[in-house]
Amino acid sequence: MRVVAIALGLVLAGLAQSAIAAETTLRITLQLPLKSHLGQNLVMFKDEVERVSDGDIAVEIYDSAQLYKDNEVPQAVGSGAIEMGVASLTRYVGEIPAVDIFYMPFLFNNEELVRAATEPGSPVRGPLDAAILETGARPLWWQAYGSVVLLSNDEPIRTPADMEGKKVRVFGKTLGSWVQAAGGAPTLISGSEQYLAYQRGTVDIGMTGLSGVQSRSLWEVMNTITLTNNADIEFIVVVNEEFWQGLPDDHREIIQTAALNAEIAVRDAMSQIEGEALEAGLDNGMTSYPLTEEEIEVWKRAAQPVFDQFLEGSGELGKQVFEAAQNLAAGS
Repeated sequence: MRVVAIALGLVLAGLAQSAIAAETTLRITLQLPLKSHLGQNLVMFKDEVERVSDGDIAVEIYDSAQLYKDNEVPQAVGSGAIEMGVASLTRYVGEIPAVDIFYMPFLFNNEELVRAATEPGSPVRGPLDAAILETGARPLWWQAYGSVVLLSNDEPIRTPADMEGKKVRVFGKTLGSWVQAAGGAPTLISGSEQYLAYQRGTVDIGMTGLSGVQSRSLWEVMNTITLTNNADIEFIVVVNEEFWQGLPDDHREIIQTAALNAEIAVRDAMSQIEGEALEAGLDNGMTSYPLTEEEIEVWKRAAQPVFDQFLEGSGELGKQVFEAAQNLAAGS
């Protein structure tokens, strides 16, 4: 009996010591699987934070929308229901329409432009980060997700004529406007639900980041990739501002440094990630179709109403970041 009591005492002491060891706990909600490159980027962040803090900061990752769907993250983090979360940038479009600047058709059509626009403090990103902070969530780092592609079965989507009258999965207001301008019917579906939408035929055409084809095994439900590269997908990792201000200075410094390292790593790895995702799709029976220059011009002409609508509906901030994006393109 005495041995059992001693053993129980040791267990309880161990639990108490474990609880004491982590002075700060960061819970992070993620809609994607942990195996995705965004999930692995969070693991990198977690490992650095816990190592450098010597266990004073614990990081818990809840992937695959266990706690919140993508569209629920801004409110959950902003209200303090959870300390941190990952959300696609467009999930802030309701309060900040200007965030959809990255979904403007073919505006950021190469890696150089994307890097310049997403650089911390850039004339495009800086004002958006400041606006998001006003919602109660502080952007810690941006996670590159790559270019937009279209998914279909049997035939690629070469021009707007191929989209006309079709239901298309979208994940942002501006992308929906683009689909409408091309004659399609946009259907807003979260990333975690798109596999079932394709499987059930809820939509005719898929839309996602190229890396999502691999992380979600989308070759099981779609067999054709059209490499439109018409928009740039960005996710952001946000932390509740009130929680953030309550952290010790040394903890904030550790977290900020790990966040910067994680952002650099995922941005630098993006080209390789997309290449591997495309190869995985092809290895699993998919075919890919790159648009010709002539086809891109047809898409651009059809998309002019999207630019007009964005400028009309995004206020002064929208005009500011749109002008900044044009200046970046002119200088590239």
